[in-house]
Amino acid sequence: MTDPVSQSESAATQAPSIQQAADDLRQAAGQKAREVANSAEERAHQLKEAAAQKAQQFREVATEKANDFKEAASEKAQRIRSVAGEKAQQIREVASEQWQETRVKAREVHTNTEDYIREHPTKAILIAAGVGFLFGLIVRR
Repeated sequence: MTDPVSQSESAATQAPSIQQAADDLRQAAGQKAREVANSAEERAHQLKEAAAQKAQQFREVATEKANDFKEAASEKAQRIRSVAGEKAQQIREVASEQWQETRVKAREVHTNTEDYIREHPTKAILIAAGVGFLFGLIVRR
């Protein structure tokens, strides 16, 4: 058996080792916490770089798509201008033809009217008077 004095000495010698063990555990925990923090910082830095690279790639792709869209829109606008120009030219030609036909018909009507008036002067005067009278009645109302 052991005597009580040796037990108390044994406890006294163990106390510093328990204190030392606690300090060692604290130190190890602190070191582990720093390692975890450093690891987390490195991972965060890697994620940040990866995100920056992805953002740059996205910008490049978006710029490329925007340029493609701009080119396509420009080509479409050019085609529309071309077709519109052709249609406008066709309309001008048709309008010019119609104007020429109208002028020809107006000359024919004018010539025919002059011929009728020369052939039937009395009728022409009476018709003109009747039209004038009707026009006067319409305007008065």
